[in-house]
Amino acid sequence: MTRLFDLLPAFYRVKDARIVQSQVLLTPAEQAILRDYQVLLTVRPLTPGEQQQFDELRAKAARGPLESLLMLVEEQLEVLAANLDQLYDDQFIETCAPWVIPYIGDLIGYQPVNGIAPAVSSPRAEVAHTISFRRRKGTALVMEQLARDATGWGAHAVEFFQVLATTQYMNHLRPHNHYAPDVRRWKTGLYMDGGFDKTAHTVDARRIASGRGCYNVQNVGIFLWSLSSYSLTQSPATPVAGSPHCFRLSPLGLDMPLFNNPVSQGTDIFAPAGPANVPAPLRRCVLCDDLQNGAGAVYYGEGNSLALYAGGQLLNAYQIQVCNLSGADGNWINVPPAGSPYTAAIDPELGRIALAPDSASPPPDLKASFFYGFNADLGGGEYSRQATFIVPNKPLPFPDPANAARALQDVLHDAVSQAQAAKSGAVAVEITNSGAYTATSLSVDLPAGFTLELRAADGARPTLTMTGEIAVTGGASSTFALNGVVVRAAVHAPVARPDGTPNQLSLALTHCTLVPNAANASVVLEPSGLQLDVSKSILGGLRVAVLATANLADSIVDATSRTAVAYSALDHSGAGGPLTLTGCTVVGKIHATLLNLVSNSIVWAALGAGDTFQAPLWSDRRQAGCVRFSYLPPLPLTPLPFECVEQGPRAPQPVFFSLRYGDPGYLKLLTATADAVRRGADDGSEMGAFHFVMAPLRETDLRVRLQEYTPVGLEAGIIYQN
Repeated sequence: MTRLFDLLPAFYRVKDARIVQSQVLLTPAEQAILRDYQVLLTVRPLTPGEQQQFDELRAKAARGPLESLLMLVEEQLEVLAANLDQLYDDQFIETCAPWVIPYIGDLIGYQPVNGIAPAVSSPRAEVAHTISFRRRKGTALVMEQLARDATGWGAHAVEFFQVLATTQYMNHLRPHNHYAPDVRRWKTGLYMDGGFDKTAHTVDARRIASGRGCYNVQNVGIFLWSLSSYSLTQSPATPVAGSPHCFRLSPLGLDMPLFNNPVSQGTDIFAPAGPANVPAPLRRCVLCDDLQNGAGAVYYGEGNSLALYAGGQLLNAYQIQVCNLSGADGNWINVPPAGSPYTAAIDPELGRIALAPDSASPPPDLKASFFYGFNADLGGGEYSRQATFIVPNKPLPFPDPANAARALQDVLHDAVSQAQAAKSGAVAVEITNSGAYTATSLSVDLPAGFTLELRAADGARPTLTMTGEIAVTGGASSTFALNGVVVRAAVHAPVARPDGTPNQLSLALTHCTLVPNAANASVVLEPSGLQLDVSKSILGGLRVAVLATANLADSIVDATSRTAVAYSALDHSGAGGPLTLTGCTVVGKIHATLLNLVSNSIVWAALGAGDTFQAPLWSDRRQAGCVRFSYLPPLPLTPLPFECVEQGPRAPQPVFFSLRYGDPGYLKLLTATADAVRRGADDGSEMGAFHFVMAPLRETDLRVRLQEYTPVGLEAGIIYQN
């Protein structure tokens, strides 16, 4: 752009330059600063800030009053030109200013949504997509894509008129639509009454929008898979006690159904979803049929839903037999006999493996890569957690690449020693894989002001099993953090350090699981003044000293029974220290000195026979603290609750899929739960540990979209598959 001053006749520019030569245009202070910079240049280079100020002063000293005036005019002209350019850009959704987006959306009838799922979180992209979706309005594929994008879950749309048992019009025959099902095909029964059901049904006159009816001419069903598949890579199989050739895939030795790894349909959907495109349990018949394809298998193989490794080698698909391995330990049915042509038998619905007995050699090192089902990124997993790491320094790896036999206790001790020698205030020990490790116990003692983080590497989910406990102590302002680790042991903070001085540690648990245990508490905190911070974790019961504090967010505290003690003092009945629950689900009774805040939470508790608790939820101090937007047990002793739901006769209550840790639907609310609980949080989402998933708001976004895109005369309904 040509400067405005350069457009003036030379006579005026020369006259302006003479004024500069005859007058000093800098103030005395500016002249002094300019001289200082000129002297400083002879000693060292100027910093970027100093250089900028130096250049500005030199330009001001060489600029006449007319040039300075025209520079101000030029700035306003540039503002006007930019405004005119923006007026043109505002005609298009790709380039318009953010404040224009709602106006363009209103012109085309776009209805704003909450935008919880990543695919619909950008209003600009959503308004842009609306035009392309309108061109396909009314088709099953666009409704399927809307369901997937608005919720972030697996979705499949079904036009129910295609699976009705009707007398067919001779000019529009549907030879695939038989009135009677073909019972000789296993797929018929496996997918019955689900999203991939192809059998013919009689007409259902009830409305699909009410959640009761399905099969009718005007109905379109939107099937949703709200659970997600989570990977576990190269995880050692867990031997079954007393049966050397029997294993479970779960690192904790639990029966656990496997899930498939959904095959992506791409950004835009051009073909309807199939069973391989949604996160669903992996059935025996499906896996058996898939293994017969060998190298062309969809579910089996590296990078797919399941891969088995024996002695470090991937088993061939033809070496694996799929069968029902149910039965009590030591007496599983269908275990392959000696001399079997198969190397291994697997039951994907129970997560069990049986090897053929071979007296000539012990069972090989058996590992598996597989997927399991869960509701959210909580409790640890191979999902991304790097943003939650509190120690940015390069971590010490475990297992130690230089000595794989070194124990975790030794690596932790070396980490503290090296950090002390380097005078560093923070160090991390990082478990680099999803292996299973055993130890008798662990102990950590930190110097004052020191931080130690024991974490799983991003993309790993290790499991620690100990017969003892993790004992943690430290000096003033020291912190011990666990991140991304599954631990079958208790974390114990004793009163004193090994040298007898007071334990003044702080404890942080993030994306961890301390496996709930009916016999013992998961966390025991004895020191006064200790602070526990828990985020997106699963814990058993907590025993907290009266002068310690516990702050929990988006977490589960499971005492394994409503009448068991979830939170109390060290004696299992007295009042534990001040407690904060934000978006938590607690199974068991609570007795705290003070409830600082209970918000968007569920306390699923009850008194047992001969109970010493005065109430299932009991706070000694009821004139302080806050209890809001939460589900409470009957007759709680708390501060005055605000917008809470209290259990009682004919009162709404949460309905859980499962209360058993390890189940895919663990503590997930059924959609049949009353809206007073399922939409009772302060933002209209559900109460409890999965509040941050915002599942009801995702469903609301989908219903808004369906109203916009459902053809006239048709009716759409949402059907949850898991």
